[in-house]
Amino acid sequence: MTPSDQPNTARRPLFLAWLTLVALTLVSLELGANFHRATWLPVAVAVIVWLKGALVARYFIEANLTTPFIRNVLRVFIAFTPIALVLTAFFGASFARWATL
Repeated sequence: MTPSDQPNTARRPLFLAWLTLVALTLVSLELGANFHRATWLPVAVAVIVWLKGALVARYFIEANLTTPFIRNVLRVFIAFTPIALVLTAFFGASFARWATL
């Protein structure tokens, strides 16, 4: 194993990732409060959700240390919600009909 293949025990990257998660949460609250009628808001929320998921996967789950299969499954899982948010926001009725079981 190379040093980059081992779990990181430093606290600084985790703290910075946590601060970024808090900042993204505050940004999303401000966006919702001030721009709740904007047409671009669902895309901004989807980007924030994707960034937060990627941060959690990278720094807290350490997905970069897993096998490529698991890493790709996590990427698809993290991308699913933002994609669903955008599809629902712009194609709500038709997407809901298509996604109904």
